[in-house]
Amino acid sequence: MPIPATWSSRLLSVLRIVVGLAFLDHGVSKFFGIPPFPGQLNPLLTVAGCLELGGGALILIGLFTRPVAFILSGMCAVAYFMVHFPQGFFPAANGGEPAMLYCFIFLYFAAAGGGAWSADAARGAP
Repeated sequence: MPIPATWSSRLLSVLRIVVGLAFLDHGVSKFFGIPPFPGQLNPLLTVAGCLELGGGALILIGLFTRPVAFILSGMCAVAYFMVHFPQGFFPAANGGEPAMLYCFIFLYFAAAGGGAWSADAARGAP
């Protein structure tokens, strides 16, 4: 038996919350070392970390979901093409699969919004 369509907005919120937590973890790793970040922060990684912390938190609570998700989608596309694509064509081989998935999940959030359980929904935003 399939999940009823009436659950789609709530499941969108669950996906947004899980993705927000996972993305926030990347920024926490860069700035607070939990888990330890493997490398040194350079200016580009510092900007990425700020977007991961701030954007991940906003995605988590569902505030300004559409514009934030659009920005994060672009950030992930840039990360994929700058870091992973030069190492090979296939995402599974070049380590870029997470960046590619985040890019398209955020693009979906930019179109779909935050779902029923979001700060955007609570304030009546589309």
